[in-house]
Amino acid sequence: MKQEQIDIKTPEYVSLEFSLAGLGSRSAAMIIDQVIVTLANFALALLLIFSTSNNIWVLLDSGWLVAIFLIVLFIINWGYFFAAEYFFNGKTIGKNIIGIRVIQENGHSITLLSALIRNLLRIIDMLPTSYFLGIILVFFHSKHKRLGDMAAGTVVVLEEGRKQQKKKTALEKEIEQRGLNKNSLYIDDVAYNTLGSKEYNLLRTYSSKLLELRDAQRSQLTIEMAEILLPKVGLETKSKSVYDLENALLVLYLKMREDWEFEL
Repeated sequence: MKQEQIDIKTPEYVSLEFSLAGLGSRSAAMIIDQVIVTLANFALALLLIFSTSNNIWVLLDSGWLVAIFLIVLFIINWGYFFAAEYFFNGKTIGKNIIGIRVIQENGHSITLLSALIRNLLRIIDMLPTSYFLGIILVFFHSKHKRLGDMAAGTVVVLEEGRKQQKKKTALEKEIEQRGLNKNSLYIDDVAYNTLGSKEYNLLRTYSSKLLELRDAQRSQLTIEMAEILLPKVGLETKSKSVYDLENALLVLYLKMREDWEFEL
């Protein structure tokens, strides 16, 4: 059976592909984790019983002892998932055995806040019993998310589902070699916001053809594009070399790509 895929574009412009963990693998991991938690709860109960075995009335009369027991019980049942996912790269023992893990939607490792939110909402996902709500949501959601995942901005993926980073294009290598990024050039936000899909399509076409052109054609196209686009964002073109104009256009392309690539 072919695994469902999710393509993630990181803030560093790297495209990653993961296989989503489905209901079956997530349920298997949860069963393992619940067995571990249940054994820990059982051990805690035995410890409490044996510590008061000489006088069972101590247990019945000591409200503070019961309160401490309930607090420790909550820490075990909730803290196990939170601590494991945050400190062990998105993996509980069950997830590690099954080969799945939790990541951020941007492809990065789960954060402290995301782990906190995701596992606090586990209480709701368990309703009305046996993770019924969570199972329904995972089954029907396009990215197999339960409520905790939706709120925390996380997804669960197969550990082996991460494929190699897509090979960099010639343009990406050229931009990297020049040391350019979207912040390499100051562009006034007010002027930048006047640009639209027409300008982005021009930039995208220019950038894709840039390295394929001969020097004379490349210089001519760069000058023409610069005269059309750069004044719109308050940048002068007269005193700049063709190389500088290329850099300015490529920086503008990087900036617009981030805003427009998934909207067009």
